Amino acid sequence: MGARRWSLTDKENDLPQIFAIQLMEHLVVPTFVLDASGVCILWNLACERLTGLAASEVVGTRDHWRGFYRARRPCLADLVLRERSDTIDALYSVNRSKSFGDTGLSAENWCEPPNAHGARRYLALDAGPIFSETGELLAVVETLRDITVQKEAQMALEALASQDGLTGIPNRRYFDQFLEQEWRRAIRDDRPLSLLMIDIDHFKQYNDLLGHQNGDECLKRTASLLSGSMLRTTDFVARYGGEEFGAILPGTDLNGAVRVGERILEIMKASALPHPGINPKILTVSIGAASLDAGTGSPDGLIARADEALYSAKRLGRNRVAIAEPITVRQDTLLTA
Repeated sequence: MGARRWSLTDKENDLPQIFAIQLMEHLVVPTFVLDASGVCILWNLACERLTGLAASEVVGTRDHWRGFYRARRPCLADLVLRERSDTIDALYSVNRSKSFGDTGLSAENWCEPPNAHGARRYLALDAGPIFSETGELLAVVETLRDITVQKEAQMALEALASQDGLTGIPNRRYFDQFLEQEWRRAIRDDRPLSLLMIDIDHFKQYNDLLGHQNGDECLKRTASLLSGSMLRTTDFVARYGGEEFGAILPGTDLNGAVRVGERILEIMKASALPHPGINPKILTVSIGAASLDAGTGSPDGLIARADEALYSAKRLGRNRVAIAEPITVRQDTLLTA
């Protein structure tokens, strides 16, 4: 029969029990079982294939986590054993337990099985307890499904849905979602949030003189320069529409936003993209800056204030940063927003 992928603590000659365990061992679904103390008592063939970890390395130990993670951390079965469903959201990418039942847990997570050689796999995980007739917890069974292909396809579709088809940076839809998220976080954490609205100067003249194909190349190049102008990894640039872009700057106050705006102007000047319709004959942008200094308003209100500042920059001669006064949002407005 070869090496056993299970262990029994008693009743070694209990044939029905052995049959049930061997049946589970040969299931095509990757499965492992923990006893009531958290020791792995079964690691089936499919689990060996999925993880590359032999049952002999796992059965009789508490090292089942090694099949999925580089550092020790609870698996879903451990959370069932410890009755720690309250920690699932912090440990797993998706929590599907509400639709799974009262006693079991269901989740999805990125994992790194030893045989993946550094590559990640996205697994769907279900874990449920096994009780005796008297209600005593005997074990917890966890099953796993590799849904990496489906997850990557979903991520690709989501990326396409949130990406501007011309410039390759996030689109207006994603901009709105990100701003709403960061606005709420700024209020909750009492931290600043700033927004830059950026518009290419005299873009209609550019299109009229050089044609729409060159206009499209201009938009792509500008999008690339703006993305490279951000100072923090949390800063976010999107195409807002036409020749207008938006930059969301979490944790940045108005002074910091102005510095980012001035950096954009310097980078645009250094790039010296030609614009034959204006003097000097280089492409410039105008920028409006607005800030939310934690605590009334809305994301739309922040956009409106940044747009007002942008129009001020245009009126003042373009190729500059203009600012709107910061707005203060009270915590209680979040409840009615």
